[in-house]
Amino acid sequence: MADVLGITEDGLKAALEIKSNYRRHEPLILPGAEDRMLIPENLINAGLDLKGLGDPLSLAMVASRDPEAPMALAAAARMCPLGGQTKLLKGVLQVVGETSRHPLVLECLDFVSDSDFDPTTIAEVHRHASRFIVKTRQQYTVALKRNLQMLLGGSIAPSRFVQEFFLLTEAGNMRHDIRKRLVLSLLLSGAVRPSVNFLMLGNFGRLAKPVRRGIMAAVMQAEPTRHTEMIQEELKFIVAQEIDSLNI
Repeated sequence: MADVLGITEDGLKAALEIKSNYRRHEPLILPGAEDRMLIPENLINAGLDLKGLGDPLSLAMVASRDPEAPMALAAAARMCPLGGQTKLLKGVLQVVGETSRHPLVLECLDFVSDSDFDPTTIAEVHRHASRFIVKTRQQYTVALKRNLQMLLGGSIAPSRFVQEFFLLTEAGNMRHDIRKRLVLSLLLSGAVRPSVNFLMLGNFGRLAKPVRRGIMAAVMQAEPTRHTEMIQEELKFIVAQEIDSLNI
């Protein structure tokens, strides 16, 4: 329940958890769906109940700290209607605009604040944010396809391909199922050089736990070949290292 200031206890807890996730470089998870990553489309959907993540403090944390502009802008757009409810929330929006690492967030929040939180202005910001999210995701997808073509053509170094693969999939807030399919296709493909596979596995910890579990299950069930056996052994080694680090 929200108090008279527009802040909830659940929202405060969620905001602190979000802060911890960012520090650990872990993705945000959609409430009630442990196998789904929170994406900009979830944030900007005002009809979707995000529990504590939909609280002003949680949205403020995402809008100011998320490293990716689509996520930050989506959180800011969802916050906009809340800014006119109390003086505290209006101040929170001002602080978010001043501290966000994304200039577009400041521009949108200033635009809404200058209009005294006019509903027409808020709707325009919402439309602009939606278009930006779609356009950005398309750009990331095109870049991924281009890099894959370059990899197969031998015109991009494996290390650079893997580095940009993770940067693009993380920046694009790619859905878990799509990310899993992409990584699996690379690991199990005979057309991809072994060096790429080992570099991908070297970054395995950057994937969310549901994605890692899905990839490991699929690889272990793959048709036995010399190639898949090599990947299976490497995954077993990674899992053993994780268990050792937990002192299990």
